[in-house]
Amino acid sequence: MNEEIKAIWRSFYDWVVGNGPRPENEVIPDEPPPDLPFTRKPKDKFSRFHEATLKERYNQWMEIHGLHMFSALYSGISVLTCIVIVSLLLATVAELPPFGDERNPANNEVIRRYVERGGKETGAQNIVAGLILDYRAFDTFGESAVLFTAAVSVLMLLGASRRNNADDEQAMKGNDSGKNFMQRGPPSVRLHTFRRDDAILRGVASLSMPVIMMMGCVVVINGHLSPGGGFSGGAILSTALILCANAYGFERVHSFFNERTFITTSSTALMIYALSKGYSFFTGANDIHSVIPKGTIGNILSGGLILPLNICVGLIVAGTLYGFYALFSEGEI
Repeated sequence: MNEEIKAIWRSFYDWVVGNGPRPENEVIPDEPPPDLPFTRKPKDKFSRFHEATLKERYNQWMEIHGLHMFSALYSGISVLTCIVIVSLLLATVAELPPFGDERNPANNEVIRRYVERGGKETGAQNIVAGLILDYRAFDTFGESAVLFTAAVSVLMLLGASRRNNADDEQAMKGNDSGKNFMQRGPPSVRLHTFRRDDAILRGVASLSMPVIMMMGCVVVINGHLSPGGGFSGGAILSTALILCANAYGFERVHSFFNERTFITTSSTALMIYALSKGYSFFTGANDIHSVIPKGTIGNILSGGLILPLNICVGLIVAGTLYGFYALFSEGEI
């Protein structure tokens, strides 16, 4: 009787789980019937949560509630930040003098001082150069530091992509050894390879690059005497480097200006700028006589530290602008 019950139970179990018919001579072991899947009482989330370890509990909680909590926290912080910024801006606007009030000053005292005493106090004939490199030299240092930081950040972010492109190009060279370089290289390399074969572009570049370089140097050096300075002169110098890269390829520019040269030149220029203006700020704040002469207004060696500061800014701007062009055109400096 027990054997018949076991056989009936086994047939029912095979029907439930989808097993095929068993052979007639199979020996059914004397064991208790197995638990069917639908007869097992599933454990609820609460029981599984308390039976898990502390790390598993944390992972389960983060999987269930983490994303929702992060989204809510991110939205709350964003709204709070906007409220704080808007409140500060509204408070600043509320403190401004009313427009058209007869008690408002006709002229700003700071502007009057720049115009009337700027040449004597800075030694620069160009009032704008004296303003940005003497009165507000700290702001200019921050702008130069931002340019350098942006270029270095782009170098770091594109480093992995550059290595991947190099690996892909090496694999392509190994697989397609029968193809020429124009068919094998990436689009940017093919573009610059084509430009190197342009005799008209190379001829015009060979004639215009010295003029552009000389003009950039003149604008930088005469920034305290005439309109110009480090920013505009550095932009002109960068165009000469870009023209050389388009006419002769980036390899020609890399022979004298590469990534290491850019970082060394820019960091040295920033250091010289910081040390020189740090000395000026210290002596001025403590009413100490500065040993740096301002010179005679109108002479090339005048303006105190404005001339070397213009040179530092020009080097940073030129390297940064060319670096961005090279990074986004070829993938490397």
